[in-house]
Amino acid sequence: MKILLTGAAGFIGMHVAKHLLERGDEVIGVDNLNDYYSPRLKKARLEILGTYNNFKFTAVDIANTTELDAIFGKEKPQRVINLAAQAGVRYSLENPAFYIQSNIVGFSNVLESSRKHEVEHLVYASSSSVYGVNTKTPFNVSDSTNHPLSLYAATKKSNELMAHSYSHLYRLPTTGLRYFTVYGPWGRPDMAPWIFTKAIQSGKTIDVYNDGKMRRDFTFVDDVVQATVRVVDSIPKPNPHFSTDTPDPASSNAPYKIFNVGCNQPIELMMFIRSIENALNKKANINFLPIQPGDVVSTYADIDSLGREFNFKPTQNLDAGIGVWTDWFLNHNPLK
Repeated sequence: MKILLTGAAGFIGMHVAKHLLERGDEVIGVDNLNDYYSPRLKKARLEILGTYNNFKFTAVDIANTTELDAIFGKEKPQRVINLAAQAGVRYSLENPAFYIQSNIVGFSNVLESSRKHEVEHLVYASSSSVYGVNTKTPFNVSDSTNHPLSLYAATKKSNELMAHSYSHLYRLPTTGLRYFTVYGPWGRPDMAPWIFTKAIQSGKTIDVYNDGKMRRDFTFVDDVVQATVRVVDSIPKPNPHFSTDTPDPASSNAPYKIFNVGCNQPIELMMFIRSIENALNKKANINFLPIQPGDVVSTYADIDSLGREFNFKPTQNLDAGIGVWTDWFLNHNPLK
């Protein structure tokens, strides 16, 4: 297939693109290469993708309506994967305008171009952060997501609502993937695995919030790629059993789906840190702090629906995944 992938220079985007390229798909990569974190890392990811003859890249901001639509018109992709977004919960407290521009304006452009150019299926990144104050675990896609705790989460919730309206009004097939704390090689410098590994390796102190009483459904990037590609290969259909009398939030009479993508095994943050310590053979110096605004105490993905529809089951355990991550960080990291 010909697939347009936004956020191609990003962490998940690079891995998804590489998988698609290796199986023979044509990938049209789009990214604005912003400096939220070092563009050197993004360019190093693109250098890997650039070794494939079936990869084409254009530096474009999805918030630029004219330039993005021109790419759709020229390339005529069959499927679209939207992974471009302003990421980071804490950064949204300081720079809310960036999130509105990229995650709301940019995503609306992706939706409109996908509709206009008759894309077969739009798959887009949502986030586990949409569950907000929800305390029922594991998080199910039918659970309420009406109370996000950060602007980042609110933009992702908005993406799901915007996609549903396009699926309902224009019959554009869309699927949102609520990713749960992804880690692995080529990860982001602003995320916990990088911050913790760098500090432990250099003997510096790490800040651990909520006194370490946090749980995350850490998901290895290879498992995320498998789930994403299986969804891309499908096309959602309207639910034939949908009833307006008793609507099920997890279903729809539009070609619209939402799935959790996680490990289904929440891990205590201190256990995650211990795994990094073991991989590095070094102890962490820890500064315990109160929970930060916008943080949630626990994330835990119910992935039953993803397993049923796509025969998906995560395969990477924590210690093995951390081993792969730390090996890349120490030996292949372009920012080392």
